Amino acid sequence: MVEVTSRYDFDSHGPQREYVHMVMAVVPDDGPEVTPLLDECADGVVSFSKPMDDRKGNARETSPSISGFDYVIASWGDGSFYTYNLAEKVWMVLGLSPRCVGNDNQRVIYDDLSLPEFGVAEGEVSNEFYWTASRDVSWKISNEYLRKYLWLRSAYGVRVFHYQALRPDGAELRVLMNGRAHVQIKPEGGWYELDLREFKGGLLIQVWGTVKAIAPELCPELSADGIDWPDVTGPMTHARADALISLTKVLLDDKFLQRYEQSSFYDTTPVNFDGRWECSPSYRGQWSFTECIRVGRNLISVPMRELYKAKPDREILHARAFALSAHDVAHFDLQEEHIVSKTNRFLNQLLDLGDHLSALAKTVGIQKAASELIGFSRAEITANGWTSYPRLCRLAQVAPLDMSQQEFLSRCKSLHEIWQRIPDGFLKSLLEKAGCRRESIKQLGSLKLLQALLNIATKLNLNEESSDAFQNNAEPDGWSTRNEAMAALFLNNDLRIADAHEVEQCLETLQNLGFDTANVNRGYGHALDFVMDGVIDSLAALNAEIAALLARA
Repeated sequence: MVEVTSRYDFDSHGPQREYVHMVMAVVPDDGPEVTPLLDECADGVVSFSKPMDDRKGNARETSPSISGFDYVIASWGDGSFYTYNLAEKVWMVLGLSPRCVGNDNQRVIYDDLSLPEFGVAEGEVSNEFYWTASRDVSWKISNEYLRKYLWLRSAYGVRVFHYQALRPDGAELRVLMNGRAHVQIKPEGGWYELDLREFKGGLLIQVWGTVKAIAPELCPELSADGIDWPDVTGPMTHARADALISLTKVLLDDKFLQRYEQSSFYDTTPVNFDGRWECSPSYRGQWSFTECIRVGRNLISVPMRELYKAKPDREILHARAFALSAHDVAHFDLQEEHIVSKTNRFLNQLLDLGDHLSALAKTVGIQKAASELIGFSRAEITANGWTSYPRLCRLAQVAPLDMSQQEFLSRCKSLHEIWQRIPDGFLKSLLEKAGCRRESIKQLGSLKLLQALLNIATKLNLNEESSDAFQNNAEPDGWSTRNEAMAALFLNNDLRIADAHEVEQCLETLQNLGFDTANVNRGYGHALDFVMDGVIDSLAALNAEIAALLARA
């Protein structure tokens, strides 16, 4: 990032005062040599103050410039108020889009949404000056984009600045002053003017300068041509990849997806094709990865030809950073379940639970659609996959084995929040129909309500009762008994609300359920697997009992 406009004010009236402002002019490379100081050195803005005359047509010929040259940052000030923004020519030539952040202390950030590339240029919108500056101002732009703009304009970036500092009296400065109290040094045709004078017991330094800083030369472009890939002989190019007939596969660590999963600009919705889960990031119809198939727990397989299909080279280079060789993955279990498959199993149990609860409620006269109970529609998922359910996509995001404790707790919270949408009031109504007293279940949460439902269904199944027997006026025996089949759901709830010092207690519970807690020394990835498997098994146990009861209608 290259600074193209600045305004810094430190201790402006104190013994250590230091001040600088700078603007950047766009000067044609075939134009006149800019060695004389430009007038804008004095004020540090492109345009200082407004036209004094308010007559009609007075601003007809007004064309803001830096001594007749274009500028990178449009800036205006009048001594009290200052405003800054990226010049219209710059953002229109480069195709940038702005966004504003920061409430009262606003900044504008420009992005190139065609790639996308974020934070291409950014800086403060404004500041005020009343004895002291309200804040410093700094505008920076990506070196790559600035040079591209200057190259397109065939122009140099010329810095025009003023610097001022109050320094203690010293021999080095006195040599320049040559025994005088005030001296001005301005070389013939030089790029600067220096003013030294005695001031408040010290020496005041002031410099006005004009410097040809940046040449109109493009930065070297990133290219995916000529790079090496693991287990592939010779450098790969777009032409060679396109000509590949054999399905040369590349294996990627699935951390490759994290960059895309963590930004709303990209679509990373998993898609199931004939039992294979594809996780192919795409960007708003501009470009897309294709045929990125999950293999094992943390691997992605993609054909080399698909990898080189139309997309920015920087995206291919990003994928290359996560490429693994056959030796790297020799110890991987390629049949181990990945996070997307696990999330899908969880979803299937939820969909079944919604259907079963809806059907059970119907036997006691309660009409409730499955989608209203669980927040997911089986028909919508069949038609459009997970597109309408970003919560599922977030739960299925990359879960590395070295997952941090905080990431683990956050994922447990997401898992709990998805299934907990089942209304407590609905469950209480069901239990009341089954004979539970209202005062006994009034204060119960969803976990204990589901546990009670499981206990009642299990007891009815043991006695081979039909579903008609679910509705009962007598309170069922043992409905509030602790059921080990629900232990994982209770554990997940504890992890959802746990903070760092409570995790040790949760790890003890994990160990009691059969998890080897020594694994968390290398990360919490396997702990997440264990919790998700447990939650899925708990829901499956509940589904099995309700389904068995309904089968004997």
